Amino acid sequence: MSAPKPAPGDRTVIGITFGNSNSSIACTNDDKAEVIANEDGDRQIPTILSYVDGEEYYGQQAKNFLVRNPKNTVAYFRDFLGKDFKSIDPTHNHASAHPEDANDTVAFTLKDKAGEDDAPSTLSVAEISTRYLRRLVTSASEYLGKKVTSAVITVPTNFTDKQKAALIAAAADANLEVLQLVSEPVAAVLAYDARPEAEIKDKIVVVADLGGTRSDVAVVASRGGMYTILATAHDYEFAGAALDKILVDHFAKEFMKRNAGVDPRENARSLAKLKLESESAKKALSIGANASFSVESMAEGIDFASTINRLRYETIGRTVFEGFTRLVESVIKKAGLDVLDVDEVILSGGTSHTPRIAANLKAIFPGSTTILAPSTSATAINPSELQARGAALQASLIQEYESEDIDQSTHAAVTTVPHITNAIGAVSVSESGEEVFVPIVPPETAVPARRTVIVPAPKNGGDVLVKIVEGNTHIKVTKPEPKANGDSKAAKVEDAGDSDSDFSDDEEEEEEKREKVWKIGATLAEAGIRGVKAGSKVEVSINVNADLSVTVTTREVGAKGGVRGTLSA
Repeated sequence: MSAPKPAPGDRTVIGITFGNSNSSIACTNDDKAEVIANEDGDRQIPTILSYVDGEEYYGQQAKNFLVRNPKNTVAYFRDFLGKDFKSIDPTHNHASAHPEDANDTVAFTLKDKAGEDDAPSTLSVAEISTRYLRRLVTSASEYLGKKVTSAVITVPTNFTDKQKAALIAAAADANLEVLQLVSEPVAAVLAYDARPEAEIKDKIVVVADLGGTRSDVAVVASRGGMYTILATAHDYEFAGAALDKILVDHFAKEFMKRNAGVDPRENARSLAKLKLESESAKKALSIGANASFSVESMAEGIDFASTINRLRYETIGRTVFEGFTRLVESVIKKAGLDVLDVDEVILSGGTSHTPRIAANLKAIFPGSTTILAPSTSATAINPSELQARGAALQASLIQEYESEDIDQSTHAAVTTVPHITNAIGAVSVSESGEEVFVPIVPPETAVPARRTVIVPAPKNGGDVLVKIVEGNTHIKVTKPEPKANGDSKAAKVEDAGDSDSDFSDDEEEEEEKREKVWKIGATLAEAGIRGVKAGSKVEVSINVNADLSVTVTTREVGAKGGVRGTLSA
């Protein structure tokens, strides 16, 4: 039975990232989030439980038992929570306890008691989750010196309501109150935006959460400190396990060359050793240029040692690295955007430590886009800790509220709000006499919203006409002049709309110039301000109401009065 919920003043809160491969716990100290190490010193704690002679092990200790005690070791179970047995993919469980069908829910059979005569227990995935969460809470409580009562937990964007309910119930059985479930990409953005030096501004952020068994990418619009997820994609092929497999195959082939064709992948124990050491080599290659590989008694009693450098690793893993890049591009396209619309790319999850992934992404985005990863930014936060930090910050913000108030404020009816599709802005005239769109309320802004901009008036003053219009972006592609081959046409300029053109000539694609330009759409309103002083400026405020009606106010800066009008939705 779960314990009664604590009163707001009695809570001790943490943030938890409950991952399919690894989990993290974090707390806040002086408004700064810090990730807590467990009793073994691990900050990234493998999401694994193992039972040996009735003793329960978790984290890295349990992971080590995948070689010696695979049948009593359960791993990669988070994604099974709240799912029917027939809908799960047990691919990653072939080297650990296998999932079983128990009344159409997922369960595992483990010998979790010490006695020789004790029969194995059939434990539901909910019970396994409860036991694992209990261990995380115990580690955090020992670190903080007081009992942890409550947490904010991060979940993938494709977690169903049934899965969320199952997670909350599993936590409750571990005597843990779930204050809120936060989507993983939003937690990652929050971790960056909560830094003291962070500037909160309207921006489009791509969060690439690259984990061990899955990759999740989201496009997030940050508008006035509110986050809206515009598009998501989930991939189970391009993830850390795919990079592990490349190294497994590489070292297995090398072993076979040296040992008369003996394949260590054909023996379960040898394969488990091979996988663990390959993962260690992968992590070493994220930090240095070389990695050593050494396994005692790899197969048929033969010891094996080898080395690999980063260049070789990036060459044999090229297909997987390109898959990560395509995944990110596909989500941007799904959101109806172009790479030129993206202001920041945040790399999250353990696989994001790989420098080649960040380098490939840097190549597809313009120089104005910030790539936040350890290898591309000196100020990047550890990708493995981002989500736990964001969850801890959120927990510290809401810990004083009654649980009913938190439920009401995070209800879908409250958090799913209308947005504007096109930007709303003013038209100003450049010195060359060309009309220029000045965005005031960016697209994808949740309403109600209020924004104000200052537009210059003519130098000599006089009457000013402010035109309020809708606007949207398109990509202007300037192709280079053709090489001297008899074609004397000048460089062409094509409007590519919102989609990219496909070019068969790679050389031409590198040389062409692409830029994002605003296109002026329908006129919403016009306001005239008479007798503006020389050198003065005009303030334009736009208020988009909850019913999508728009109130426009224009006035000379410093002057009284002004013009105000309301447009229906």
